[in-house]
Order: sequence, then C-alpha cells, then structure tokens
Amino acid sequence: MTEFFTAAAVVFFGMFILVPVLLALAEFAGFYTTVQESRCKVYVLFGKTVATLDEPGLHFLWLKLGWRAPIINWLGKCHTLDMRLDQEYLRSQPVNSEEGAPMGIGIWYEMYVSDPVSYLFKNADPRGSLAANVSNATVRCLSNMKLSAMLGNRHFMSGTVRDEVCPKSQEWGYRVGSIYIRKVHFRDAGMIRQIEEKVVNRLRQVTSAIRQDGANQVSIITSTAERQAAVEFAKAGAVRPCIVGAALQQISEDPQIAEALFKILEVQSLAEGRADLVLTPAGHPLAQDYLAAQDPPRPAPPPLP
Repeated sequence: MTEFFTAAAVVFFGMFILVPVLLALAEFAGFYTTVQESRCKVYVLFGKTVATLDEPGLHFLWLKLGWRAPIINWLGKCHTLDMRLDQEYLRSQPVNSEEGAPMGIGIWYEMYVSDPVSYLFKNADPRGSLAANVSNATVRCLSNMKLSAMLGNRHFMSGTVRDEVCPKSQEWGYRVGSIYIRKVHFRDAGMIRQIEEKVVNRLRQVTSAIRQDGANQVSIITSTAERQAAVEFAKAGAVRPCIVGAALQQISEDPQIAEALFKILEVQSLAEGRADLVLTPAGHPLAQDYLAAQDPPRPAPPPLP
C-alpha cells in the first residue's frame, strides 16, 4: 500500500504540477506557442513585425523566428487579435431628403480583421474610425435623396454605403461584410404628429366609406329580397283561390265528405275562438229551466159582459 500511494503521489505531482510548469517555462522561453481558433498572434521585436501566426494549432517558434525565439517574450511583444466576425449598429444618422424632410437612418454593418499588421499599426482606433467612416458615408451618400426612394429602396442605399466604406476600411486592416439600412424614420416631432393626424383622418375616411358601402350593399340586398318575396307572395295569393276552389269542388262531389269537412272546420273555428261555451245535457232543454225560474203567470181577468 505504501508503494501504491507513493506512485500515485508521484504521478499526481508530475501530471498536475510538474508538466504544466515545464510547459509554461518552455512557452515563456519561446520554444512553442498555441493559437486558438479565429485568433491571430503578431510578434513585434525592436519595433518590427517578425512573425504573424493566424493558423490555429501548435507552432514551434524556433522554426519561425530562429535566434529571436528565446528573446521574443523578454524584449519583444506579442499581440493577440480576435479575427471573428463582429457587428455594429449606428442609430439615427441625420440626413435630409430632397424635399427637405429631416430623416434619421439606422445602419447595421459587419466587419472582421483582415490584415493584423495594418489593424495594429496604421490606425490607433480602427473600430472607432470605421464607425465614423460609415456614419460619414451614410450622411454623404444618402442625403438629398427623394423621400419615396429613401423609404422604399433600402437595398440600393446599403450597396451605396458599402461601396463608399470598403476601400478606406481595407487600409486600416478591416474588411466590411454586409451593410444594411435597418430603419428610416422622421426626426421632427411636429412632422411626425402631422403625418399621424393625416393617417388617422385618412383611416377614418376609408372606414366611413367602407361602412357606407356595406350599408348600401345591405340595402340593395334587402330591397331585392323584399321585392322577390313580394312577387312570390303575390303569385301565391293569386294561385291560392284556384287551388282552394278545385279542392272544394272535389270535396263537394261527395256530400258525406263535404258535411264532415264543414263540421270539422266549424268545430275548429269554435275551438280556436275566444267565446264562452255552455254545455247542456242531452234531452234537457235549457229554456224550461229558465221558464221555471221565473214567477208563475197571473190569471187572466174575466171577460167583460
């Protein structure tokens, strides 16, 4: 067990302490270096660029720098650059249309470092300079355009700004990707309110016109339906006496059927009516009860002689 723990301690010390320390000393001594994905390392010695490593992986500095490898980390400097695609959005760049309307343009663009040496040494702030260049190109190229073209033709505006910005940005080590005009808006609050009022009034006019047109269509449909219904009812009223008369004529040919029909109609009319009915027993005249309830008749006076 003692040998096992001794071997485990030696392995642990060698793998987690000794090996990282030796690798760090070898990297500091200029023996090798590693470059991450989408990164770039620029080595500068005595004011001169001696190596640019932009391929990801393990690089042996003895093969690339020669005798300068041991002293590059002592007397020189290593710049690590991010080569990934980056994005920027500039809000409300002030321009004026051909009609004099104050407009604001929001522009979005992509960029990445294409030349690390130019990026480091040709401009002190290449990112800020690129943003200023894009802003100036937007104002310079898109001013005095017609308002209709400025509101509707964003693809042409984006291409114009990109063609203006690309040559200058390449001198600073930046390469511009896509440029897109994302927003075009009015900057004057009074003009915005006037446009809103005009749009609201126009919407009200259109809404009232639609409602009136709908009411007219409903009136036309209703009148047409009423006219057709009146025509059909008139036809039915004209045909009804003929049909009823023909039916009654057929019924009158058989006296029994005719008598039964008229009795049924009479009973139906009595049942549907609101008059009061008084039912009396069969064979018992109602008039006799009324006569019995009256006073007895007085005898007639004797005749005169």
